Amino acid sequence: QVQVVESGGGSVQAGDSLRLSCTVSGRTLGTFAAAWFRRVPGKDREWLATIGWNGGDDYGEPVKGRATVSRDNAKATVYLRLVDVKPEDSAVYYCAAAPDLVGLSRDPINYDYWGQGTQVTVSS
Repeated sequence: QVQVVESGGGSVQAGDSLRLSCTVSGRTLGTFAAAWFRRVPGKDREWLATIGWNGGDDYGEPVKGRATVSRDNAKATVYLRLVDVKPEDSAVYYCAAAPDLVGLSRDPINYDYWGQGTQVTVSS
């Protein structure tokens, strides 16, 4: 059984940086593509970033230029680093994994395994 667990959320100040982690267990991470999404209550889920099994990446407009997604297959972990955070970055951040996905997908329907989310709160 595949499990996805996010960590690294919390309260930060505007202008700070944060790094979220996503650990995947139950299957070799090397065969996964992974993506980060976020949701604010009352709003649609936003796609933020995707990293392919071969390390290729893609970023959504809300974080483009401020985010870096990376992976450590030996640790079965994917990271999202976000710099210069803003109050509008406050949300629950979710990691999702897609086994054997070819390419970089922004569509949540392509991701089979999801974590429970980690809350990020940015104060001004």
